[in-house]
Order: sequence, then C-alpha cells, then structure tokens
Amino acid sequence: MPVDLDKMLRAVETGLAVQDIELAEARSRQYVAVARKTASGSGDLDETFGLQRRYRLVFIRCHFAGGTGVAPFHVSVDSGVGAAHDTRLFTITQAGAESDVHLRIGGGDTGEPAAWTFQGDDDLRIEWINPDSGDMTWGLEVGLALAS
Repeated sequence: MPVDLDKMLRAVETGLAVQDIELAEARSRQYVAVARKTASGSGDLDETFGLQRRYRLVFIRCHFAGGTGVAPFHVSVDSGVGAAHDTRLFTITQAGAESDVHLRIGGGDTGEPAAWTFQGDDDLRIEWINPDSGDMTWGLEVGLALAS
C-alpha cells in the first residue's frame, strides 16, 4: 500500500501549527500570572523575595497597624552576580502609621522585558525600620510574575 507522503507531511505540519498556537497561549497566560509572596511582623521589616527563573515585579503592598510614626520604605535588588551590583531601586520616604504602601509596577504592561525584570538568582529586598517596634505591626505582599 503506497504512502501519500505529501498528505502525511501536511498532517504533521497542521499538528505542529496547533501545538505552536497552544504553546504561545500557555506562555501568554504564564506571563500574566502573578505569584503572591507574603510576610508579616511587628519588628523591623527586612524581607527578600524571588523566583528560581527570570521574573518581574508587579506590585508591592504593605499595611501598617497600631503604633505611631513613619520611616523610609526601601526596595532594592540583591544581585546574583555579587554585592557590587546590589542597588537601591526605589524609596518611599514616609511609610508607617496611616501611610500604607501601594506600589504598582508597569501599570499592567506585560511587554517583555519589563522595566523591573530580575534574573533568577537576584532577590528583591524590602526594608523598613519600624519606628514603633513591637506596637506597630505590618503585613507585606509582593507580586512576582515570570519574565521571558
């Protein structure tokens, strides 16, 4: 029984095209999926976050309750290539009592690479010295998404 090679190749090409479309859709969904990382406490805030792959920062939220006072809230990168490349990226000068942090990066832009894209061995560091340690509590939430 002779095999129609052209017909077989067209079927394979069609199957590969469908797989390419499905893969592109899956990647698109993956890049907009946000992994929420959280931390909380009543002392100073010094937390690091990251993913094992390239990622981008989507948002930072921090709620403060009780106590009095405000202090600078720092966002930095602990670079995977060494301390010489650690960089303070952003500072909110007054965070604390009645001054929650709501920082959204990129306004929903999913273009790659985003302005705040990090390598898999980089850590995002959030620091804040509690002006009323023990009395003021904080709850931190950071949104990270995979980057291309």
